[in-house]
Amino acid sequence: MTENPDSRLQVVSRKELRELVRSQLLMLLEQGNLRGAKALLVPVQPADIAEAIEELPEAQQVIAFRLLSKDEAIEVYENLNSSVQQSLIEEFKRQEVLDIVDKMSPDDRARLFDELPAKVVSRLVGQLSPIERQATALLLGYEAGTAGRIMTPEYVSLKENLTVFQALERIRSLAQFTETVYYLYVVDVARHLTGIISLRDLVTAQPEQTIGEIMTRDVVSVHTNTDQEEVARTIQRYDFLAMPVVDREERLVGIVTVDDVIDILEEETTEDIYTMGGVQSGGDDYFQTNLITVARRRVTWLLVLLFTNIGTAAVIRSQQDLLQKVVVLATFIPLLIGTGGNVGAQSSTVVIRSLNVDQRHHPLWVIQREGIAGAFLGLMLGAIVVIWAYLLVGNLAVAIAVGLSLVAISILASIAGASLPFVFRAIGFDPALMSAPFITTAVDVLGVFIYFAVARFILEI
Repeated sequence: MTENPDSRLQVVSRKELRELVRSQLLMLLEQGNLRGAKALLVPVQPADIAEAIEELPEAQQVIAFRLLSKDEAIEVYENLNSSVQQSLIEEFKRQEVLDIVDKMSPDDRARLFDELPAKVVSRLVGQLSPIERQATALLLGYEAGTAGRIMTPEYVSLKENLTVFQALERIRSLAQFTETVYYLYVVDVARHLTGIISLRDLVTAQPEQTIGEIMTRDVVSVHTNTDQEEVARTIQRYDFLAMPVVDREERLVGIVTVDDVIDILEEETTEDIYTMGGVQSGGDDYFQTNLITVARRRVTWLLVLLFTNIGTAAVIRSQQDLLQKVVVLATFIPLLIGTGGNVGAQSSTVVIRSLNVDQRHHPLWVIQREGIAGAFLGLMLGAIVVIWAYLLVGNLAVAIAVGLSLVAISILASIAGASLPFVFRAIGFDPALMSAPFITTAVDVLGVFIYFAVARFILEI
């Protein structure tokens, strides 16, 4: 009994399959076996082909892309990252580029143009077909990061007086030119959005019924100037596949689809992670950015933190008389400031996360909750540290000073980590800027000051 090849493929994970495609594709291209490479890509999904091409050497990327059929090349191109898209544009002949760019969906095309030099964009826009040029110009006219910039004007609109039969005929004629047909939007003669109907409701209705009789008039929509992150949250909240976008006059101008939302969430999450680490991403692929640019972007926050840490050194220097009398106190400075920084980072992380996902809690309640959590953490850690410090140095007073300091520092760090993101949001900054490195450095200065103050009190120096 022969084994079904399809059953073997099913047991291979998607990750293993992509790696297999990449390695086999590279081997075939190096051997010059273009026919074999082309055959290899036939059953592979466009997104997987794009990932395989991205991991090829640059010289091989162009060759692999040329093996694709025209329709498949368009889908693969939309899935490539911006740097590979740009390199392919530089390598292709002019008409080959235009054929691909002209067939891209308007929102993907606008995203590509955002990454290209202005001269290249101007040349490409001028060579697009009139319809595609108008659609692209519409999107590029909106501010970056808004619903207007990421929407697509390719949707199906219906009038209330159409019958179900007439609506289905219209959908059949427009399906190949639209982004999605699962949601259908009802507009009046002035293109004002008046309702929405799902494809399911349409196909289950009676042919003679009108759209006005079966549509939903309570429509959730966003405006063209709505921030893209808010658009993503709205789609996530209502479990939509697409979100209608209206202008200031409530006229329907486009839709944002769920695949765009996934890209937005990835982009925003990446930005927040970089920001919380004190790294300026600049919107580029970090590992494809040259090292000079990487260093320039990272040095800004590091300089801020460096000068802030000078405060810690100044506090320690001011306590030289105490350290000379009880030298062993210096042993526990790294432990205290390290623990304080970690506690503060935990608090800031959960608060920033709640702000990013739009969880609505009163700031004072959050700060109070984190302060109590910090007290519990400090008591548990402090009890352990008192025992350990006493066993280490044999001085109960020093051990108690370290333990009490740890409790105070934990409470301070929790309150700082919880409150500072709210402060940053209130003054109009990204809460993620109040990141772990910044809070850690701030807690270091105050933590050392608290430690020496407690030590002086306990040791009566």
